[in-house]
Amino acid sequence: MTKIIPGLALSRRGVIKAAGALGAGIAAPAVLRVRPAYADYPDRPVKIVVANTPGGPSDIVGRIVAAALQQSTGKTFIVENRGGAGGNIGMEYAAHAEPDGYTILLATNAYSVNYGLYNTLPYDPYKDFVAVSELASSPNTFVVKSELPAKTMKEFVALARANPEKYNCSTPPIGTTPQLQLEVLKTREQLPKLEDVVFKGGGDAIEALLSGTVQLSSGSLPPAAPHIKAGALRCLAVTGDARWPDLSDVPTMQEAAYKDFVFATDTVLLAPAKTPPGAVKWLESETLKVLKTPEMKDKLFQAGLLVRAKGADAAWARVTKEIDLFKQVIDQASIKKL
Repeated sequence: MTKIIPGLALSRRGVIKAAGALGAGIAAPAVLRVRPAYADYPDRPVKIVVANTPGGPSDIVGRIVAAALQQSTGKTFIVENRGGAGGNIGMEYAAHAEPDGYTILLATNAYSVNYGLYNTLPYDPYKDFVAVSELASSPNTFVVKSELPAKTMKEFVALARANPEKYNCSTPPIGTTPQLQLEVLKTREQLPKLEDVVFKGGGDAIEALLSGTVQLSSGSLPPAAPHIKAGALRCLAVTGDARWPDLSDVPTMQEAAYKDFVFATDTVLLAPAKTPPGAVKWLESETLKVLKTPEMKDKLFQAGLLVRAKGADAAWARVTKEIDLFKQVIDQASIKKL
């Protein structure tokens, strides 16, 4: 295997240009001049692809991180939302983008979940990407409108059993951990008529709850947090492994007698597999730098997220480990493949 020196690697486009120069009879030094130019990476906007619609946790994280990177580095970072098909549309787009360091993917756990949920995927989760860094994590929640009588998960389940035709639940796209945890809840509590109303993003799912379209919402904390603080929504339980500091009176699902019921929404930056190592390393270093600042930690916490400033190796280890873990959850809950 050819060793690529970080910082000197050429994109596919750069290689083609260099080959063209040789074919035209230009001397070798002209080719060499292409390489040092890459040291100026990035010299144009870096696009962060969010595989969900605006307003959800990945979009919130993406915009906060992009703004911080832009301020810290003086470079341009933009967020492009490509939601749909459980995140597969955005992930396919990023997987097949030019691997030049100018298109990267901000993925949630759906990246790992979809392997066990879909019969076929438009990307290979093991081969089509490399990790850049972990970003942030948020516990998932079950929330209702404040006027609903239910104040605990068990009370909501009792209402849903007594009037199965009156209750349904909004979730973000199929393949997200909030959508998966609802299916697990339905299986454990034998609530087959609790309809899963799937939306393109977490923000849309919360809007459906606020408007009265649904009576329960299963989602990550960030889209619900401001409405919980304002008193419009009530959080029945969080699905993290510990209580959320700003919701200290809200129990975890495990405390509410749901054993091993731990789900979260984690976010990670990935790059197309053949992205030059120099670009990946630069992105990793700069992202970890901004994540570790007190300002960034506070901003993400206020949005309902905890910073997970972990590098490429740790990020990739979690992502690949979860592929098997979520497949087991899907199989055990007898969730039908798509």
